[in-house]
Amino acid sequence: MVSFTLAKLVRSLTVLLGVSFLTFIIGHASGDPVRLLVRGNATAEQKAQLRHSLGLDRPVLEQYRTYVSRALGGDLGVSYRQHVDVSRLIALRLPNSLELAGTAFLFALSVGFALGVLCVIYRDSVLDHTVAGLSVFAQVVPGFWLGLVLVLLFAVHWRILPVSGSGDLTHLILPAITLALPMLGRMARLVRGGMLEVLQSDYIRTARAKGLSEREVLLGHAARNALLPLLTQAGLELGDMVGSAFIIETVFAWPGLGRMTVNAVQQRDFLVVQGCVLVIAAGFVLINLAVDLLYAVVDPRVRGR
Repeated sequence: MVSFTLAKLVRSLTVLLGVSFLTFIIGHASGDPVRLLVRGNATAEQKAQLRHSLGLDRPVLEQYRTYVSRALGGDLGVSYRQHVDVSRLIALRLPNSLELAGTAFLFALSVGFALGVLCVIYRDSVLDHTVAGLSVFAQVVPGFWLGLVLVLLFAVHWRILPVSGSGDLTHLILPAITLALPMLGRMARLVRGGMLEVLQSDYIRTARAKGLSEREVLLGHAARNALLPLLTQAGLELGDMVGSAFIIETVFAWPGLGRMTVNAVQQRDFLVVQGCVLVIAAGFVLINLAVDLLYAVVDPRVRGR
């Protein structure tokens, strides 16, 4: 288990290093930040002085090495636009993103699992076919389109919920549901398929032969044994939510990392983009690392792979 954990840690650190390098190179090649910081009548000498003070006149690899060494100490630089530490900006927005993603994840996991079990109990019923259709629909439609439809229905037409922004719980409902629906559909279908496969096993027939009720067979055996693939998929889904949050936060003007990253790209505030991408990538890597370790604990066969 120790060697398995060390191998996963090395892979995770390699991924983070690669993401930080690619983000830095792309940001460096996308334009000169000095043009955004100086006035139109600035002289070439003033531009050169500013470029030197920011360290932009040094070789790219040297700039990257300096950036990584400072990032390891928690220094992600200063925003070109807002003149505030990037780490401070991230600290202000990160709780909002965690609130949105956590709420959407718990909602999708719990409701998806419940719907999957119900689809097995009422197999080939109207409920089963309806959930199947809606799950496919939620996965194929773009997130921004689904969010706009929910806004038009619940915020504009019926005026039940606020259109955008943050504040109380009502502001969280629409973006959380929009972010959760694709995962909810996949979870429901995964649980249904996993339980139907488990129900064909020999030990399920043995449990029925012992006189266990159908409810005990479904909930006590089939549902519990279908949790292992659900665990892996849930970790991947949580990581996918991190990427989807960029669009959802922008649609609903939710003050999270995703929206701040999109605004920073539009404003060409490269250090903010690099910091946000690095933090989001670190979260994605940690989620996958936790899932791999948890999966190895649940199923010891994984450790030998």
